[in-house]
Amino acid sequence: MTTLNRRQILAGTGATLAVSMASVPATAAAVTGSSPDLAGKSILITGTSSGFGRLGALMYARRGARVFATMRNLPRPEGAELEQIARDEKLDLTVLPLDVLSDAQAAATVAEVERRLGGPLDVLVNNAGIVISGPVEVQDLLAAQLAFDTNVFGYQRMARAVLPGMRRNKSGLIVNVSSQQGRIIMPGMGLYSATKFAVESMSEQLAYELAPHGIEVVIIQPGGYPTDVGENRARYNAALLARAEERHTAGYPAMVASMTPAPGAGRASAAATARPDPADVPRAIAEIVAMAPGTRPLRRPVHPAPKPQEAINRVSAETQRALLANGPHAEAARAVLD
Repeated sequence: MTTLNRRQILAGTGATLAVSMASVPATAAAVTGSSPDLAGKSILITGTSSGFGRLGALMYARRGARVFATMRNLPRPEGAELEQIARDEKLDLTVLPLDVLSDAQAAATVAEVERRLGGPLDVLVNNAGIVISGPVEVQDLLAAQLAFDTNVFGYQRMARAVLPGMRRNKSGLIVNVSSQQGRIIMPGMGLYSATKFAVESMSEQLAYELAPHGIEVVIIQPGGYPTDVGENRARYNAALLARAEERHTAGYPAMVASMTPAPGAGRASAAATARPDPADVPRAIAEIVAMAPGTRPLRRPVHPAPKPQEAINRVSAETQRALLANGPHAEAARAVLD
């Protein structure tokens, strides 16, 4: 059966399929090596005060992209540091305020980016997220609402802000940072997996719906990496435990104890073993951004260790292919899944 990619769906023809598919590289690295050129790309990233977001903002700018690095609570030292590096290295990197919990800020920041660009954004990287761990029963509604508002609704706010412009331009890429825990369950991680399962579902649905508009959605599935997310988790966990009731915590002594690790324990254990490089994640995103439109994968697991979600990804793709094969969304499904 002939399959159409997103570009061909947009054009409404598959006549050039044989020629175009024969010349498409499997990955950006096949053409660009380990440092893909991002010149001419405009990229907005959320959550750039630390971790994958900060590393990515600098990496993409150093590879030639025009980067809009966003974070909440500006002015703050992390923003000033990024701006200083940009000045020192003459990078096209702009720091802008954005709290992904705010509809108004999401809309205003994207409008400002489009004003500066003189048109729609090329790439949105939804990266801002939080972890609040512990037994599900211990997660009160305040914790649950904050987790979903940041990790899921924040991504939706940003997608809604950029999509009208991308659809007008008939092109664009949304990269949603999920987790391997968007496919597998680790007891004691609270509602984190639930939020990432939601990201996986929402992203794949968007991918089908946006394929006819020439817009792609890619889901990044990192494994565990040593970033500041651990310190932030400790802060959120402490606030949760301070208001938790004994009638909820009493049933899970080991899990509750793990919510407050001994100072330095994480660093000590990590130092005793090989530490995966957090730059793996922005490197994978850079490769995906550099790939030709219509050739990008729906999902990209990232970690040097085994990736247990890969088997689930395969089964999911087969199931969706069969489910949508003969319905009104068959063409979009083939573009996304094949």
